Amino acid sequence: MSDARVVVVGGGIAGLAAAAFLSGAAGGAPRARVTLLEASGRVGGKLWGGEVGGVRVDLGAESVLARRPEAVELARAVGLGDALEPPTTAKAAIWTRGALRPLPGGQVMGVPGDLAALEASGVLSPEGLERARHEEPTEVGEDVAIGRYVADRLGREVVDRLVEPLLGGVYAGRADEISLRAAVPQLLAIARGGGSLVEGVHELASRPQVAGTPVFNGLRGGLGTLPEAVAAACARAGVDLRTDAPVDGLRRTPGGWRVVTGGEALHADAVVLAVPAPAAARLLRADAPAAAAELDTVEYAGMALVTLAFRRSDLDELPGGSGFLVPPVDGRRIKASTFSSNKWGWLERSAPDAFLLRTSLGRHREEEALGLPDEELVARSLADLREAIGLTARPYDTFVSRFAAGLPQYPVGHPDRVARVRAAAERVGALALCGAAYDGVGIPACIGSAAAAAAAVDGLLTPATGEGSTERTMGA
Repeated sequence: MSDARVVVVGGGIAGLAAAAFLSGAAGGAPRARVTLLEASGRVGGKLWGGEVGGVRVDLGAESVLARRPEAVELARAVGLGDALEPPTTAKAAIWTRGALRPLPGGQVMGVPGDLAALEASGVLSPEGLERARHEEPTEVGEDVAIGRYVADRLGREVVDRLVEPLLGGVYAGRADEISLRAAVPQLLAIARGGGSLVEGVHELASRPQVAGTPVFNGLRGGLGTLPEAVAAACARAGVDLRTDAPVDGLRRTPGGWRVVTGGEALHADAVVLAVPAPAAARLLRADAPAAAAELDTVEYAGMALVTLAFRRSDLDELPGGSGFLVPPVDGRRIKASTFSSNKWGWLERSAPDAFLLRTSLGRHREEEALGLPDEELVARSLADLREAIGLTARPYDTFVSRFAAGLPQYPVGHPDRVARVRAAAERVGALALCGAAYDGVGIPACIGSAAAAAAAVDGLLTPATGEGSTERTMGA
């Protein structure tokens, strides 16, 4: 193994993955000696598991897109291949226009590709459906906001009642601001083709998939087991993994980087920053001011997840399907609900007498819910659930997860901003960045960005120059 040393700053799934790729914990030859520094008391970031009502559940992200391979491959590499399990049901609904209505098939991120299915769902009004049938030609340049483009092409109602709730589940953002190029690039290719958007989406949604490959996957015991397994594999590979270790200073040196944490100064031949954009900007302000200025412009959405545990014997009727989405235009308090015990077979098997579901609240610039007491978020969730599905039972246990700056926003021009950040980092040298702020907010995208960051610093590493791997300073 090379004597080169890499410090990875950030212990979310991107940082853990970068450490695994560099250390050999994810397979392959080790490329460097790795120290991972995580400011909080645990690794995993938004992948987080715990008990609610005596039942192990996810308290953060719960599934990964399986048709993008990075997350599934990492899970297998750290010994979780046998624990991969797709949802039991993917039958979702939209709570809109006063009723739960089936999510129409043949759509891509809410953009319809099957108008017959759209009509049958009842999601749109007759007027909205008629407008969607008459596409309006729309010019598309290098990038455009997905909501504005679809509204011009198919009508405002398609955006308000389909695109907004689907995008809200991914970005907690606003369709009229989110970049089509960054969020759904395959739709940008259709838009530039000049033909019918509906027909293009139909062709995209109808493409054959790899046989036996589910759209989404989870893990028995919850997705929170993934960072735990990656961290354990990293420890076995010799990674010095430290929690409660915030980075207080980061400066370029002639031989690499000086990383200060807890009064200790570490020398690194290269650094991987796997932290949110504001933290990366703070650390880079002295040596990469151009990158820091760009990172300062990244906005984040906050959200809260409310997990509710019920006794099945207290429920008059079990809700059906995997859950429902809520368009912001309908003015509800929650933006979605997942019927976890229906969606995950492993959860139903582990707790047959309990029924667990969760709701989400908050989106970009509408984050006042995060400041409310837990009991108020529970009350708001129960009020909407009563109206949506007739739920009158009281939960025997609850848990509220808060993510104050959980999801970076991808406005028009975001890919160009990322390119400028990376160009500025490259000029500084021996530095790579990864995580949700760059190439996608999904878990596979974060792991993919970690793989790219690991490969980038690996190409720059040279054997240690004798400067010394660690220097301890008092009060540094």
